[in-house]
Amino acid sequence: MPAGDPRFFGRSGPHSLAAVAAACGAPAPAGERLFTGVAPLQTATAQEVSFLDNRRYLPALAATRAGAVILHPALVERVPAGTLALPTAEPYAGWARVAALFYPQPAAQPGVHASAVVDPAARVDATAEIGPLAVIGAGAEIGPRCRIGPGAVIGEGVVLGADCRIGALASLSHALLGQRVYVYPGARIGQEGFGFATTPAGFLTVPQLGSVILHDDVEVGANSTIDRGSAQDTVIGAGSRLDNLVQIGHNVRLGRCCVIVALAGISGSTVLGDFVMVGGQVGMAGHLSIGDRARIGAQAGVIADLPAAAEVIGSPAMPAREFFRQVATLRRLAARRGRPAAGEERAESG
Repeated sequence: MPAGDPRFFGRSGPHSLAAVAAACGAPAPAGERLFTGVAPLQTATAQEVSFLDNRRYLPALAATRAGAVILHPALVERVPAGTLALPTAEPYAGWARVAALFYPQPAAQPGVHASAVVDPAARVDATAEIGPLAVIGAGAEIGPRCRIGPGAVIGEGVVLGADCRIGALASLSHALLGQRVYVYPGARIGQEGFGFATTPAGFLTVPQLGSVILHDDVEVGANSTIDRGSAQDTVIGAGSRLDNLVQIGHNVRLGRCCVIVALAGISGSTVLGDFVMVGGQVGMAGHLSIGDRARIGAQAGVIADLPAAAEVIGSPAMPAREFFRQVATLRRLAARRGRPAAGEERAESG
């Protein structure tokens, strides 16, 4: 099956060579040509555009029948005859833009489905799409061209800026969203944080009186959860990306363009700077400060503050170089333990 199965993806085009080159930021080769879509190097035809961003796939480039290939300028001479080169310093970003050219996000279909429940006190822009069985609470505001998926629940007072997309069965409460925020299916945003006091009689729930603020261009993956703040707000900075199954505790603050990979959990009141990258299954203690551009490897356990540009891995987390030195030392010790001592070798040979 080619990329962009028409049962699931609407395609635009065909698009001219000039339009494709402009989208990926490459100089347009001479001549006129039309392209109908995008495809991997291995399956692309003369009417399709492909890309190369990893030298491991140079053999596939040599054999490709793609009409054009987006790639780094250093690899232009490796493009086979009959295929046009579209050189750009950032091939993967160029590919993303060309793919979006052929397969743009579906536009909202304005209107409220007959099965949806919209409170009379809600404000829904006329250009927004409200899907089947969706629920919009009193005082909620749904901005222009928003798309609310089937069964999604937008709680009282929640505000969505323009061009937001809320996936099927997601639920939002106590939340303010900027523009172009995408909440994937099943995500839970704005529920009470995990806050309680311990008393002689048992646990006493602490009221969670904050909100969740998602700035522009944030994406929240499927079945991820973001707790609202206790007395402050939980804040996700502009452009940040949360993978599926991520847990964000109350009062957490993420800076701009952070990446949080699947199954990571960030405990309450921890603050991340800009461009922090958190690997899969990372666990972070509460009340920490993580500096700008820190990189935290998969399965790390972070229990102390990290400076800007730190690179850590392991549990407890430690500098990556130190971690790998320890691993190498353990391997050497294990190898020595498995070899017989010099006296034992002589005894065996005798």
